[in-house]
Amino acid sequence: MKYLLTTALAAATLAGCSATDRSAATQSFFAEAGAQLDTGDFGDATMNNRLVQTGQQDYTVNLARRFASDVNSTVNFAFNSTTLDADARNTLTRQADWIRQFPEVRFKVYGHTDLVGSQGYNRTLGLRRAQAVVSFLTTQGIDRSRLEAVASFGETQPLVVTEGRERRNRRTVTEVSGFVETNPLVLNGKYAEVIFRNYVNSAAPSGTASGTTITGG
Repeated sequence: MKYLLTTALAAATLAGCSATDRSAATQSFFAEAGAQLDTGDFGDATMNNRLVQTGQQDYTVNLARRFASDVNSTVNFAFNSTTLDADARNTLTRQADWIRQFPEVRFKVYGHTDLVGSQGYNRTLGLRRAQAVVSFLTTQGIDRSRLEAVASFGETQPLVVTEGRERRNRRTVTEVSGFVETNPLVLNGKYAEVIFRNYVNSAAPSGTASGTTITGG
């Protein structure tokens, strides 16, 4: 509506100008309008509006809370390591069991480090840890397409602010990131059916993932 009113006002203004002035003013108007539309946030805002209008955003938040309450969403690592120890594999096995029972849902894995080492190196280390988790989840039967692009926060979001070797900071966090758009329930807008589906804490096969010797936190 704002754009339509602005266009009407511009047209009225141009009507009183000479042909040369109208041409210059028209070019200026549409150049300015194009600059306003060509912003990095425009697409994000449109997507956000769609998520809000369909209710998908609220359902995603609610499902993320449920995932975090049903299973442990975090695994920790030894210093300088991307190796998944027995505790990490057990936690990821339970995560995979939950994920398999909700095939309409997508996930993202975030990698973190402690504050030892450079920021650049730790960002890479965090990414490698996230990749190790994704690799393990795929061995548990989770389709890689449901695991959204892995990401790394490196040392930028410590749970404990310390320059020392803090295990709690050396972690990955698995989070619900959205829904599989092609799933029949999602296409029909039945997000609530997904959220309120029972989660059965059943046994799941265990697996292993190897790490790489590296230097950092």
